[in-house]
Amino acid sequence: MHAYLLSLLLLIPLVGALLMLATPNVHRSLFRWIALGVSALQLIALVLILSHYNTSQAGLQLSELRPWITLDMGIWGILQSNYFLAVDGLSLPLVALSVIIITIAIISSWKIEKSPKGYFTLLLILNAAVIGTFCAQDFLLFYLFFEFMLLPMFFLIGIWGGARREYASIKFFLYTLLGSIFILIVMIALYLSTQSTGDAELVIHSFSFIDMQQSSHIISNAVLDPQNNVTILGISARVWAFMLLFIGFGIKLPMVPLHTWLPDAHVEAPTPISVLLAALLLKIGGYGLLRIAYPIFPDIALQLSWLVALFGVIAIIYGALAAMASKDLKRLIAYSSVSHMGFVLLGLASVTPEGVAGAAYQMISHGFISAMLFLLVGVLYDRTHDRMIQNYSGLSSKMPVYFSFTLLAFFASLGLPGLSGFMAELMVFLGAFKSGSTNYLLHESFAIIATLGLVLGAAYYLWTLQRMFFGQYHVKINLDNQLTDVDFREKLMLFPLAIFIIVLGIFPQLLLDYLNPFADAFTNTVIEGGKTIKVLLQK
Repeated sequence: MHAYLLSLLLLIPLVGALLMLATPNVHRSLFRWIALGVSALQLIALVLILSHYNTSQAGLQLSELRPWITLDMGIWGILQSNYFLAVDGLSLPLVALSVIIITIAIISSWKIEKSPKGYFTLLLILNAAVIGTFCAQDFLLFYLFFEFMLLPMFFLIGIWGGARREYASIKFFLYTLLGSIFILIVMIALYLSTQSTGDAELVIHSFSFIDMQQSSHIISNAVLDPQNNVTILGISARVWAFMLLFIGFGIKLPMVPLHTWLPDAHVEAPTPISVLLAALLLKIGGYGLLRIAYPIFPDIALQLSWLVALFGVIAIIYGALAAMASKDLKRLIAYSSVSHMGFVLLGLASVTPEGVAGAAYQMISHGFISAMLFLLVGVLYDRTHDRMIQNYSGLSSKMPVYFSFTLLAFFASLGLPGLSGFMAELMVFLGAFKSGSTNYLLHESFAIIATLGLVLGAAYYLWTLQRMFFGQYHVKINLDNQLTDVDFREKLMLFPLAIFIIVLGIFPQLLLDYLNPFADAFTNTVIEGGKTIKVLLQK
C-alpha cells in the first residue's frame, strides 16, 4: 500500500474537485465540507507517509516509477519520460507543510460566498499541483505541475481578489510565465543533452533528475556537455542554463529585482490565497534551486555562488527597508517575505551542510510564520475592512487574544530565540560564516551585511506593535459594533500554527532529522560534481 501513498496524496484532491464539479450549485454549503473532507483524508495519508519514511537514510524514498511517455523522435533519438514520484529529506517536510497549510486555508475560506463551487474547485486543483511539484523527480512531470499552479492562482486572485485584482493577477501571470519560459528552455537543452543509458548507439533521452545529475549520462558533444564548451555570445552554454534557472526560480522566490509582482498579488488576493502564496508557492522557487539548478550544474553553481549570495543579501536588506516604509500591514508582511527568502539564497550559496539545512529550515519555518501573519491581517480586515497601520492604536486592550497571537508571530519572524525563525537564521549564518572563513564561495562580508536585516526586521515589527497595539484605543474607521476578539474558527486556524512555530523553535531536531541527511548529500553532490567536471575539462 505504501508504494502508492504519494499518488494517493495527489489523487485525493483531484477526485474531490471532480466530486465538487458534479455537485449541484444549490448545495452551496456542501462545497466547503467536501474541501475540508479532502484535507482530512490528505492528513491521514500524510501520517502514513511519515510512518513509512526512514529519517536515517538519505536519498529518495517511497518511489513510484512507471513509464509515461515513450516517443521515437527519429534522428533525435527516443524521448522518454516517466511518472516518477519520490520524497527525500527536503521534499517530505515541504509536502507536510503543504497539506497542513492547505487545510488551514480551507478553514480560512469558510465564509467565502462568491461562487464557492469554483473557488473550492480551484483550491483543490492548486492543492494537487503544489504537492505534485514537490514529489516529481522527472523534469517534464515537474514542469507540468509547476505550470499547472499558474491558472488556479491567476483565477483565485483575479476573481476573488480586491479592487485591483485584475492588475495583480495579470502581473502575477506574466512574471511567472516569463520564469516558466526560462525553465522550459533549460529543460529542453537538458533533454537533448541527457540519455538514460550509456549506449551511444541507442540514444534514449531522459527527463530524470537523477540522469541529469550524473556526468556519465551527459551525451558527448551535446550542447550542455562541459567538455564540448559550447558558447553563446562568448559565455558558456552551461552558465546560460544555470542563470536561466536562477532567474526562473528567482521570480518565484521572489528575488530582488524580480519581486515586484509579490506585494501587489498579496495586497489584492483574499486572505486564504495570500496564505498559500506566501507559505507554499514562494518555497517552490527555493526548492527548484535546491533540487535542479545546483545538483545539475554544480560546476557553475560553485563559480557563481558569490552572485547567489549577493542577491540574497540585497533581498534581505531591501525587503526589510521596504517593509519599514510600508503603511499597509499586508504590504509590510509581503516585503518581510522578500527579506526572509533572501536568507534561503544566502544559506544555499554557502554550499555547506549547515547553510543548506538552514535554507531548507527557513522555508519550512517561514511557511508557518507567514501563514499566521497573513491570517492575522485577515482577522482584522474582516472586522474593519482597513489595513492601514496608522488607523489603529491600543488594540491590545480590546483584542488580547489577537494581540497574543500577533506578538508570537512577530517575534518568530524577527528571530526571537526559542521560536522557529531563530533556528533557521542561525543555521544560515553558521553556514555562511563557515563558507567565508575558508574563502571558498563567498566572503564573510556578505554574512556580516546580512545581519543588518535582523536589526531592521526587529525595528519594523516592534514599531508596528507600538503603533497598533499600545497607547490609547483608537480605530479610525467607524464601526457598527466594537471590535471583537478572535472567534473559535479563527483560533482553529491560528493555534496549530502557533504550536508548530514553538515546537520547531524548542525542538529543532524534529525537523533536522529530515533535513540533515539531505543537506549532507546535497553538499557532497555539488562539491564532488564540481570536482568531477573540472577533471573532465582538464582531460
